[in-house]
Amino acid sequence: MKVRKAVFPAAGLGTRFLPATKAQPKEMLPLVDKPMIQYVVEEAVASGLSEIIIVTGRGKRAIEDHFDAAFELEYYLNDRGKTEELAQIKTISELASVSYVRQREPLGLGHAILCARSLVGDEPFAVFLGDDIIGGAPTPCMRQLLDVSGRYGAPVLAVQRVPRQQIHQYGVIASRPVESRVHEIVDLVEKPKAADAPSDLAIIGRYVLPPDIFEILAGTGADARGEIQLTDALRILRARRPMYAVEFEGRRYDTGDKLGFLKATVEFALARPDLAPDFRTYLKSLNI
Repeated sequence: MKVRKAVFPAAGLGTRFLPATKAQPKEMLPLVDKPMIQYVVEEAVASGLSEIIIVTGRGKRAIEDHFDAAFELEYYLNDRGKTEELAQIKTISELASVSYVRQREPLGLGHAILCARSLVGDEPFAVFLGDDIIGGAPTPCMRQLLDVSGRYGAPVLAVQRVPRQQIHQYGVIASRPVESRVHEIVDLVEKPKAADAPSDLAIIGRYVLPPDIFEILAGTGADARGEIQLTDALRILRARRPMYAVEFEGRRYDTGDKLGFLKATVEFALARPDLAPDFRTYLKSLNI
């Protein structure tokens, strides 16, 4: 079946960005002048996905408002002749069909995906983690995964080579290569020590999954922190059917980390023709 739906877990508390996230969702923090979650939704749309499912929690209403129509603002912009700004605002609400489901308790990524079960139904779907913003390639990252999934008729994960000293922060795959930048997954390990890691291929926040992952997640026990880990369910899924990984082309920004967020802000600003000349001059003037 063609993949049409994309699930975005966005119920986390964003504690690494406190106090900025005390009263606003982390997903709405801006990179230049666009909230982080919009970049990822735009990737989904550019990849051919037409139905967006966002898993939210308490205090996330701003996400729903952002992707909704804003009649008063549109009227104001139209009345003032601000046609460019009006077009930008209307484009946001017309990006895709967006629906929402609540994750009432912070029980982990696996549980967040399970919350979307009734909206996804019995069809394959994509998962995007909003902390990972990926761009800079002619083909969007998720489109690369969907193409591989279509060729092999199998679940597909995005992976990236990371330094060994950082490998403990990620899920990691053991694999064998099957074509350029494509691997068949042999095993998955969640946050191993560097000495125990089966490779340097870390799982990044993009997945193409079959609907039977929901049954597996529903039967997956919680870990020591009381969370249902997606990696545990993926290991069971891989034992039942082949699973692949794609070393995607593109630049990944880890905006869930403060330093990564700052790097992304600078690079996105320098990529903007309207900002880059003056911003570059300012950065050079700092002499640092």
